[in-house]
Amino acid sequence: MKRLLLVRHAKSDWENRELKDFDRPLNKRGNKNAPEMARRLLKKDLIPQLLVSSPALRALTTAEYFAEEMGIDKSSIVKRPEIYEASSSTLLSVINSLDNRYGFVALFGHNPGLTNLAVNLCNCDVYNIPTCGVMLINFPFDDWQMISYWTGDQKLYDFPKNVEAERYEEND
Repeated sequence: MKRLLLVRHAKSDWENRELKDFDRPLNKRGNKNAPEMARRLLKKDLIPQLLVSSPALRALTTAEYFAEEMGIDKSSIVKRPEIYEASSSTLLSVINSLDNRYGFVALFGHNPGLTNLAVNLCNCDVYNIPTCGVMLINFPFDDWQMISYWTGDQKLYDFPKNVEAERYEEND
């Protein structure tokens, strides 16, 4: 079985209008939410074997926060330029090209492609993965090349403002 964790980058900073979209950093909330979401996954023992990220600053910084919280070497994050501004089909191509040594991979990217991918992979009821939102999808295959639309099973969906998750954390 393959497991894919889709992670939308944390909230970015729009203050400096001179910056290119690609170079936007995380804002204060993004810098708080990224480690928080990583810790939520850690509490559920959901630690990806490989982190694959868009090289855009906000996505890569989000991936680095996850790596730090999960004890993963930041230098092992794989940067894939085609993830930036990618369509659902481009993201699927990235997934299909993953190394089969890894059974659990986290993909850090951007909307609308990431939400469209989630909907297409598992026909979920999500219309917009919010910033720093995560979705875990399981697939009944041992080969990433076998993954295609409508073959996944959504196992987890969480995001920073998810009140249910906050209640769950408090009751642990």
